[in-house]
Amino acid sequence: MAWSAGQQLPSLEKLITLEQVARYAHASGDANPIHLDPAFAAQSSFGRIVAHGMLGLAFVSDMLTQAFGEAWLASGRLRVRFRSPAYPGDQVVAYGQVTKSVPEGSERVVHCTVGLRRSDGQEIITGDATVVLPGLND
Repeated sequence: MAWSAGQQLPSLEKLITLEQVARYAHASGDANPIHLDPAFAAQSSFGRIVAHGMLGLAFVSDMLTQAFGEAWLASGRLRVRFRSPAYPGDQVVAYGQVTKSVPEGSERVVHCTVGLRRSDGQEIITGDATVVLPGLND
């Protein structure tokens, strides 16, 4: 696909569940009680269990993998800011838009704004992504 400035990336919707948070904690080794212990989390400034920020970032990367395939896995780069927490029960959407698509030799470098937001519009993650697409210099 020839990506051009202004083009929207296909969005990806997810429901964050307690089971996902527990599985992510196990896989990542991050067993912080803010993610796993309801009594502990209730005493925090969040007042409840918080999903791992990197779990949300994984949703953004999944969206980019669906858009750019193996090129994202081979050359993708992300620069993000975590804006607000996500919680189990949140419906979230990973989104992106091409800001620039530049030919470089036999490749094309695609720059995008990306993010993750809750269904109420609250931004959870915002940032930029860059991917090199081989052999697509048209």
